[in-house]
Amino acid sequence: MLNTVTNVDNWSPVRRHVHAGDVLVSINGHEIEDVLDYRFWSYEERLTLVIRRPDGSEHEVKVKKDAGEDLGLDFDEYLMDKPWGCSNRCLFCFVDQLPRGMRRSLYFKDDDARLSFLTGSYITLTNLSEREFERICALRISPINVSVHATNPAVREKLMGNPKAADIMTPLRRLAGAGITMNCQVVCCPGINDGEELSRTMRELSELYPGVYSVSIVPVGLTKHRENLPKLTPFDASGAAETIDRVESFAAECLERHGSRIFWCSDEFYLKAGRDVPGDEYYEEYSQLENGVGLMTLLETEFASALDAAEADEGTGEPFAIATGVAAAPLLEKLLQTGHKKCDKINGRVYAVVNDFFGHTIDVAGLITGRDLIAQLKGRELGARLLIPSKMLRHGEGVFLDDVTLEQAQEALGVPVVPIGSSGDELLEAMLGY
Repeated sequence: MLNTVTNVDNWSPVRRHVHAGDVLVSINGHEIEDVLDYRFWSYEERLTLVIRRPDGSEHEVKVKKDAGEDLGLDFDEYLMDKPWGCSNRCLFCFVDQLPRGMRRSLYFKDDDARLSFLTGSYITLTNLSEREFERICALRISPINVSVHATNPAVREKLMGNPKAADIMTPLRRLAGAGITMNCQVVCCPGINDGEELSRTMRELSELYPGVYSVSIVPVGLTKHRENLPKLTPFDASGAAETIDRVESFAAECLERHGSRIFWCSDEFYLKAGRDVPGDEYYEEYSQLENGVGLMTLLETEFASALDAAEADEGTGEPFAIATGVAAAPLLEKLLQTGHKKCDKINGRVYAVVNDFFGHTIDVAGLITGRDLIAQLKGRELGARLLIPSKMLRHGEGVFLDDVTLEQAQEALGVPVVPIGSSGDELLEAMLGY
């Protein structure tokens, strides 16, 4: 069973009474079907757990703990259930644009409200049963992240290839009315949901503020692996500029009306348009970082703050290199030079890795493969270490998208390959050699 306990942490308040192999049946009389039930019903200070032993016998376990304290139990599956798959056929789906032969898990399209709440993934609301809607509202599962793309029913149905996807406003209104906070995204496709359609989408979503708390507008990402897929056109500089102007103009109205801009273009739009990204104050709470909104500004702001606190003689002086995507390379070069002016022991160089694997229209660091990294940097001057963004690797593991391991990359390049986090503080520390 998926709610079978696989491990009990040493600090767990139930460590003397619950063991690996036991099944968690209920908490305070509420049946536990998945991780949301587990998280919600285990919040209170006093709990009564029903545990089923491997021999089939059931036992009550009384628990007294701090409110919100985790029970410290691990299960067969993180969700304590199978993940919900996507039932849409989106025109722009990135999974459909993957080449053959990659690991199987990359081809699974999740559309799971539980993952949205727990990990920040985006869902379409097209596969939620009435029971799940009621549970989200009853348990106040908030915030959740919703892929909207368009509020015009005909346009949304076309984009997502699913008649059930047409009406998005009804479920959004229902969730907002129940006090659920939503962060939304619009993947913008030229000629389909940009222009006046985008204006309609922003106008209708703004009416649900603060239920719809923030919305990112990101350009469609197209790989070179689109055989037998619908023809889509990427944004050019003029289209990107028009979209920025449209979004910023409406966001200014929202700021005056609601006290928040609500709508933001991703950094990629500004790069495509050849414009500088806005300053730190523009992004308010940086609520859309996962969609690349304000990432570059926050990195530069944090780096400047960390550099102000650094001493001029800090650093090991060891030479190093930084590998990143084409999009971020100019900013990292700028930060490298700024750091060197303050701390002359910072001695590095930046390499922009072109994405041969997915195609040159894909220029973000998170989609660089180990193969491309090795092919383009082998034999180059890398110094004593090569720094890479940790987002190049599978979360929590030392493996690139193409299953090349960190160890294999290090062996091929002849230097340690050091993953670093996305904050400016971590970047400066890595440059200094700490």
